[in-house]
Formats: sequence, structure tokens, C-alpha cells
Amino acid sequence: MNRYELEFRQKGFTRIAGVDEAGRGPLAGPVAAATVILPENHGILHLNDSKQLSPALREELFYKIRENAVAVGVGLVDSQEIEKINILQATRRAMKQAVESCKVQPDFLLIDGITPIETDIQLLTIKKGDSLSESIAAASIIAKVTRDQLMEKYHETFPEYLFNKHKGYGTKVHLERIKKYGPSPIHRKTFKGVKEYVSS
Repeated sequence: MNRYELEFRQKGFTRIAGVDEAGRGPLAGPVAAATVILPENHGILHLNDSKQLSPALREELFYKIRENAVAVGVGLVDSQEIEKINILQATRRAMKQAVESCKVQPDFLLIDGITPIETDIQLLTIKKGDSLSESIAAASIIAKVTRDQLMEKYHETFPEYLFNKHKGYGTKVHLERIKKYGPSPIHRKTFKGVKEYVSS
């Protein structure tokens, strides 16, 4: 999980950051992204793609990463912005925000996926990077837990949709709630499963 970090440290880079997102697929809520610079000997075990971890372990690692990282940055793009610029561009924007909000600026980026972001920092995109790079895995955990915590808060405002259960993903229960109550202000109204119930 640290072979990319080792490779680029050997090339002279010292602030290598992983970048990943969470929330491209849901029907509601923001897309979140995170940037994490891990220290060379961080000692954090079980770093992996956040989707492969239990919610309890994800949350535990979230706080460990926050405590031990050289720097963490987070970016959020809300559902209204997603509608305006599309989900791919919203994801890239959230990633750019996450990089720029890092208190320590990275000198190299390892980005999950195949789409680079607009930046002057040297970077490498890695398909399925969250299961191949510990820095990207750490970023995936920060992004996922940050977004999940936000959806828990949205549940307090819109309890009828049960955002605390499905976090905005298109589950059967969620689709039934959209059908019953119509879309909320945080729903992505051009997404299939929501747009059918948008009143013109």
C-alpha cells in the first residue's frame, strides 16, 4: 500500500498527498473530497479503500488519520452546484478545494481514478488507487466519514427521508421516500430516481 509513496519519496518529494472523493453516486447531498499527507512512519494499521471497511473501523481510522497526518484538507460541493456543472466537474472541484485547503501544501499528488485536477502540483492518477496507495486510502476514509457525518445532520432536518440509514444512496427505502414526499432541497434533481418526481 505504500509503494507509490516510496517511489516518489525516492525521487525527492517529501509532501506526498493522497486525494479521493466520496458521494458521486448518491441521489442527495454533497460530493466530498479529501487530501491527506501522511508522515513517513505513521504506524496506522488497516488503511484501505473506505468501502472495504466496516463503519466502526472507518470512524476509528478517521480520528487516527486526523490525529497523525501532516495535513488534511476537505472539499465539498453541494447538490445545487452538482446540478449546475455535472457530477464529474463537481468531483474535480471538490478535490481541488481539498488540495487547496491543506495547511501544508503537497509537492506531489496521488489521485484516485483517471481524471486529473487543475493544479500546478505534479500528480499521478491511479485507477482503484484507494486500494493501492495508503495516502489515497486515508483520503477516501476522510472523505467518506466527513460526508456520512453530514448526511446524519441532514437527517435531523429531513427525517422523513432516513438519510441516516442510506446516506443519500438510491436504496429501495430511499426511492420509496422520494416517491412519497417528493425531492428535498438537498436532492440532486437531475439524477434518475429523483427527476421523475420533480414538479415542472
